[in-house]
Order: sequence, then C-alpha cells, then structure tokens
Amino acid sequence: MSCGCHVAVTDQFDAGLGHWRLGRPRHASIIFKMMRVSSLYEYDWGMKKTLARYLDERLGQGRAYVIKAEVMMALGLSTTAFAASAARLIKQRRLASPKQGFYLILRPEDRAAGGPDPARWIDPLMHHLGMDYRISLLRAAAFHGASHQAAQLFQVIVPRQLRSIAIDRQRIQFVYQAPQAFATVNQPPWLGQLKTDAGFAKVAGIELVLLDAVRYFHQAAGLNGAAQIIHDLGARADPRKLARAAAVYENSTARRLGYLLEYFGHARQAASLRPLARKAKSLKPLDPSVRLVASLARGAKAPEAATWKLSLNVRLEIDAWFARLDRLSSERLMPKGIKQPPAPRRNMFDDDRSA
Repeated sequence: MSCGCHVAVTDQFDAGLGHWRLGRPRHASIIFKMMRVSSLYEYDWGMKKTLARYLDERLGQGRAYVIKAEVMMALGLSTTAFAASAARLIKQRRLASPKQGFYLILRPEDRAAGGPDPARWIDPLMHHLGMDYRISLLRAAAFHGASHQAAQLFQVIVPRQLRSIAIDRQRIQFVYQAPQAFATVNQPPWLGQLKTDAGFAKVAGIELVLLDAVRYFHQAAGLNGAAQIIHDLGARADPRKLARAAAVYENSTARRLGYLLEYFGHARQAASLRPLARKAKSLKPLDPSVRLVASLARGAKAPEAATWKLSLNVRLEIDAWFARLDRLSSERLMPKGIKQPPAPRRNMFDDDRSA
C-alpha cells in the first residue's frame, strides 16, 4: 500500500524586513492512493516461465507427463504457486490432467490428432495410481490385427472401479474385472507389449482378447463385434494357453467363446474349451442381454448348441464372415486347392452347429 499527501503552503513578502516570510502551511485535502498486488499474479510472474521451461526439458527427455509432487520438489514451489501456473497452462492447452496429481504435456501434434495417444501415457498413469492393468478389447484387437476395430476408444481392464477419461477426442474406458481373476490371468504368459515412442504398455495377448471380448461383449460393440474379433483372431490363439486362461473366467464365457470359435472353423481352439463345457449344469443364452427375438415371440423354440449348452437366442451377423461367404459362393469355379465353404447361414435359427 502507498500513500500520497499534498500540502499547500502560502508565502508572504514582508516589506519592513525586506524578504519573504514563510506563511503558515495551509493543508489541502489529503489524497490516499491504494495499490493492491494479487498474490496469484505474483506467483505467476515468478514461476510461469520456470514451469514452462521444465515442461520443455521433460519433452526433450522423451517424457510427455509430469507428476505434481515431482514438479513441486524440483522447482521449490508451494501448492498454491503450482496450482496457479498449472491452471494457466491448462487454459493455454499446454497441459492436461487426466487424474489428480498427474499431468500430460501436450505437444502441437497432439492437438492436431485430437489429443495425446493413451498408449503413450497409460503405463505411467497406472504406476501413479498404484494399479496393474492391461489394454484389451477393441484397441488390443486392432493391435493384434483384427479388422473393423475402432482405435479411438481405448479400453483398459483393471481390478478396481475407475471413471472414464476424456481428453479432446481421445477416450479411455476402464473395464472392471474381479481382483482375484485379474491377478491370475494378468501375467506375462498371457500379456504382450505395445511399443510407442514413449516406451511400452501392457496389452492383452490374443487369448485374453478373445475371452475379454466375450466376457465384456457390451464394450466390444455387442456380440457381433465380439464375433468379428473371434473370426479375425481365433486361429492364432494357442489352445493350451486359451484353456488355462478360460478356466479362470465364468464357465458361460468359456462356452460362448467355444461355440463362436467352432462356428468360424477354429476347431483346435474350440476343442480346448470342450472340457469346460462338460462341467456346465444349465442352459445359458448365447446373448444374455436378449431374452426374446421375433421367432420366439411367434412361439418357436430357439435352437440349442448341445455341446456348449447354449440357447441360440440371437442371429449372428458380421461383415467379414458374410462378405467372404458371398464372394466365394458367387464364383462359378473354385480355385484349385480351395474347399467349397458351407452355405451361408445368416440366421442362427436355421440349424445347430454344435457338432
């Protein structure tokens, strides 16, 4: 705070003395001037450039994220000072905060791509949260070469309930798996590594992708979306590894996967799951989210897959499967060495493929 005071003085000339005589001071109105400096800007002026430089240094080291506690210690900042500068940089789209205490350093190319690729920072984020994880479902299926999979939705299996994250057009969806089952299968034999320019991230192996697609089919674009993944990747699954992992999942998941593997001709993989199907005691619907279809409404009984103890309560349609059948069936002469495929069965009520 500063104060300015103005005083008026009146001088008089004394003719007898021959010089000027200082008059009594005449006080004018006192004017107070107040100046307030906001602590917010005081902090910003002193450290915004420092934090910005720190972020540039981290990017130069190939690290596109920072931890709040590490930054405060490195720069000697208070909580208030860090919060003020971080808020300004977030507004300038230099930083993003997907979870409390964890910040992403946004590059110009990230903004052009609709946000930073989660594969680049999911591993350090999960380390920050102190939680194991695996990338699975649509993104993992795309990683392993499945067609028609949307890479914009990044799905992660975790043993705890977590809220989804959205940064620009990038979205992370956390899918919960019971901790005991998660701990059993989330091991190196069933995991792979997704490599990025920032490092590595854990990704489900093909066997877990197949099981997760059936178990969490709602997050895999429905049963038809799961079927597409099984059609594309089923032949590459290791039967022994698949059977060992399937024993950890619900028996109904193993049976549904076994049926779909058999339906698409992945015989070895389907055979490895038959021992689990023999343990089943009750009939389950192929799609548990659908209770009635048109044919049932007319009084018809849904066909059953006896081997897998499943009621075929839905029609199964996927683009790749029927496109292939249509292409081959339209050819008058089959190429030498290629067997004639079975006739297209677009309606799963036509017969029972349980074999």
